[in-house]
Amino acid sequence: MACPYFIPTEKFADGAWPHQARLPLGNGWRGLCTARSDQQIVPSDDQLRDFCNLGYAAQCRRLPAERRFDAARFRVARDRDQRIEICYVLETAHRPGAHGVVEYDSAAGRWTAAHPDPRIQAMAACYLESYFERRGGSRAGVSAPHGPA
Repeated sequence: MACPYFIPTEKFADGAWPHQARLPLGNGWRGLCTARSDQQIVPSDDQLRDFCNLGYAAQCRRLPAERRFDAARFRVARDRDQRIEICYVLETAHRPGAHGVVEYDSAAGRWTAAHPDPRIQAMAACYLESYFERRGGSRAGVSAPHGPA
């Protein structure tokens, strides 16, 4: 489960992850913290490892005290006929808070159903990129429909 305020932008392959394949987005990612609405901050490598890529970062000093979600979780729900459905769950206090599906058309190379929050959509795109790599057919550069916020 990644932090819902994290916008992943590039792989963080040299992050010394103990179990990289088990990371919520399929890989470690560098990116931006948007926990403070007035700014985007580039987290340190330690913060990326301990908080951004993992969610439930109660010790992160930037995490708002009042927040809707604590973590985002993704999984491929269906991969058929060149359409990939990714189910997402946004968690609050270790319970589902919101859920839904985004869809990617592999033939067209575009999202046919996207999440309205660009942070969640960017995470879904990173998760999909990792999924393609694990499947053996790299689709590097699967982008969110509107790019990072």
